[in-house]
Amino acid sequence: MKKIALLGATGSIGIQTLDVIRLHPEEFSLETMAFGRNVEKALPLIKEFNPALIVVQDEQTKSQLEREIDQPVLAGAEGLIEASVQDRVDVVVNAVMGSIGLPATLKAIEAKKTIAIANKETLVTAGHLVMEAARRHQVELLPVDSEHSAIYQSLNGEKKEDIHKLIITASGGSFRDKTRKELVGVTVEDALNHPNWSMGAKITIDSASMMNKGLEVIEAHWLFDIPYDQIHVILHRESVIHSMVEYVDRSVIAQLGTPDMKVPIQYALTYPDRLDLPMTKQLDLEEIATLHFEKMDFERFPCLRMAYEAGRAGGSMTTVLNAANEEAVQLFLEGKISFLEIEQKIEKALETHERIHNPDLLTILSIDEETRQRVRFQLN
Repeated sequence: MKKIALLGATGSIGIQTLDVIRLHPEEFSLETMAFGRNVEKALPLIKEFNPALIVVQDEQTKSQLEREIDQPVLAGAEGLIEASVQDRVDVVVNAVMGSIGLPATLKAIEAKKTIAIANKETLVTAGHLVMEAARRHQVELLPVDSEHSAIYQSLNGEKKEDIHKLIITASGGSFRDKTRKELVGVTVEDALNHPNWSMGAKITIDSASMMNKGLEVIEAHWLFDIPYDQIHVILHRESVIHSMVEYVDRSVIAQLGTPDMKVPIQYALTYPDRLDLPMTKQLDLEEIATLHFEKMDFERFPCLRMAYEAGRAGGSMTTVLNAANEEAVQLFLEGKISFLEIEQKIEKALETHERIHNPDLLTILSIDEETRQRVRFQLN
């Protein structure tokens, strides 16, 4: 039985991870769990799965939860680390949103835990530190994102030197059929209406702006050690082909399936084995009949362009990209800026930053906070 530490238990990925654990109680148990402030959502999960350790975002939430349960509760970043390095934990599922998951991931790697990574911001913010630590401690990072899981599966048994390029598919998000002009005045509700996937608010907004795909490109660069010029993004409306790998002999291997995050989540938990997943709809190609593909337009989706540029520049540029995006998306969700202002704030943050070539963790955390403050300051 694999004992799981779940960071981000009440988010979309966290809830679906618990669905998988619930389906296979003989294979998995929840050892520790962390969530933000949603005590109401967390309480029934705590009672059902009975984790040995619980972590929340802050002291106020900790006090609130302690009035409801008689179990150990920790708070903040140190709590995330403690939940990740417990001796009894085998696999750490990093499903928290944003760069807050970075220190816990690094400590879990040092503790030689297998990492199932759904938190792309960790690699975007500090991919050089995470991958170097994983190599040094001989820890495997198993991707949970559907696109990276698809690439991982398409690479099974193949040689890295035989890869010609990675092809990451993009649904296009909520606004894929809108022109730039039509994006003026779109609402939060419009942006959250994703045509294919059921995801959390932040990632759904990122999908609408195409920043999510940009972050995935940077994540793929680090996970698979592939140059940016060999990572291609293509618009694929149906989200049936989750990503592909083209080899030097022009063979293309793809992973297909219905759009359901429980598939890559379960694969990360069971790798190298597979288990039945009866709750997921089987892929019926006869029913789908037609698959569509379109070239990605960098002028229509400037966030994707900025992600490639930041990735190629390297160093601290991707930290700025991620922090500026997180802050701008939050401002949009709060109704304080328009949708198109998200990309404007990211571009300004990148233009005004002086790149640091090889930042250490403290420098990364400092740049992350400075960038957030700058984006907030631009609001006033």
